[in-house]
Amino acid sequence: MTDYGEEQRNELEALESIYPDSFTVLSENPPSFTITVTSEAGENDETVQTTLKFTYSEKYPDEAPLYEIFSQENLEDNDVSDILKLLALQAEENLGMVMIFTLVTAVQEKLNEIVDQIKTRREEEKKQKEKEAEEAEKQLFHGTPVTIENFLSWKAKFDAELLEIKKKRMKEEEQAGKNKLSGKQLFETDHNLDTSDIQFLEDAGNNVEVDESLFQEMDDLELEDDEDDPDYNPADPESDLTD
Repeated sequence: MTDYGEEQRNELEALESIYPDSFTVLSENPPSFTITVTSEAGENDETVQTTLKFTYSEKYPDEAPLYEIFSQENLEDNDVSDILKLLALQAEENLGMVMIFTLVTAVQEKLNEIVDQIKTRREEEKKQKEKEAEEAEKQLFHGTPVTIENFLSWKAKFDAELLEIKKKRMKEEEQAGKNKLSGKQLFETDHNLDTSDIQFLEDAGNNVEVDESLFQEMDDLELEDDEDDPDYNPADPESDLTD
């Protein structure tokens, strides 16, 4: 007859020796305890962790122990679900044998796989970001491929903008023409223009200089008097040309 109590006590002693820093007894009747399992550190020292709670059934190891995820760190919901499925599979395969060490080892390996998956996922995300950045850079240099549709759309927009510029310019020129005063309007609006020339001469005063040398040689000029010409006929302009 199998002594289940003895087998359970012996396993508890072994587990406490194997996991001195992570083994904690919760109760003695029924025997219940936790073991904390931590993955190996990843590339950036990231880890995942779970604390497994086990409770012996009356006929353990011929019956599977009760188990649950007591706590966890950095695990996704799907990771927790996968660990529970793994525990169920391992417990079924090891019925009849003490199995806690086997169950914990399987979970340890699963946690290491999860860390590797995190590393792989980060590398894929990095590659994806680099690819997106490269595509964005190519798009920046190559621009949008020209098609008939987008060219016509661009041309319609360009023509509309050009038309608006022309209308604005014509309006400004028309407004400038309306604001321009004629000479008459200038005199009517600014009466100072009536005496501007006189004021200029008065302001010049004695500063107006005359070059007398221009007149010194006028006495030397031989000017003919038309009246001394016996053939001169004031009524006949051609008479002066007969000489």
